[in-house]
Amino acid sequence: MQMFEIEALTQQYAEAREDLRQVVNELEQQLQRVREAHLPTIKSRVAEAIGVRDALTAAVEGNPELFTKPRTVTLHGIRVGYMKGRGQISFDDPARVVALIKRHLPAEAEQLIKLTETPVKTALNNLSTADLRRIGCTLVEAGDEVLIKPVDTQVDKLVNALLADDQKVAA
Repeated sequence: MQMFEIEALTQQYAEAREDLRQVVNELEQQLQRVREAHLPTIKSRVAEAIGVRDALTAAVEGNPELFTKPRTVTLHGIRVGYMKGRGQISFDDPARVVALIKRHLPAEAEQLIKLTETPVKTALNNLSTADLRRIGCTLVEAGDEVLIKPVDTQVDKLVNALLADDQKVAA
């Protein structure tokens, strides 16, 4: 195969991607128009739902005696009533909490304390091959690979995602 044949195939690929890009652009424009057409109705319905939810919340809060036993009821597919709040754990000094767990709850320390030490691969990518060898790492599959990569735009990213999905389906 000659370079001019590679160039011709590259041109065909670029043209095929451009055709696909045009179709995707048209789809995106149509979707945007549909979103814009329905947005006022959606906003109106959201505001209406929030208003009714707020009224329902006020009604439940104003009548707690209706929710003693059972504490919740399901009406029209909506569960209403009271439930125990989950609360939220907070602390200012994680190191102090870890030290206190180790002192007061040593048997549970393994479950209560997360300890992770792992190499950061993105940082390791910046090291030389010699440094990688010194720290016990090997560089795998670092040979030449075929490169076919357009300069991506938003549309190109969508096209690539579609092509990747298509390849997964074919596999």
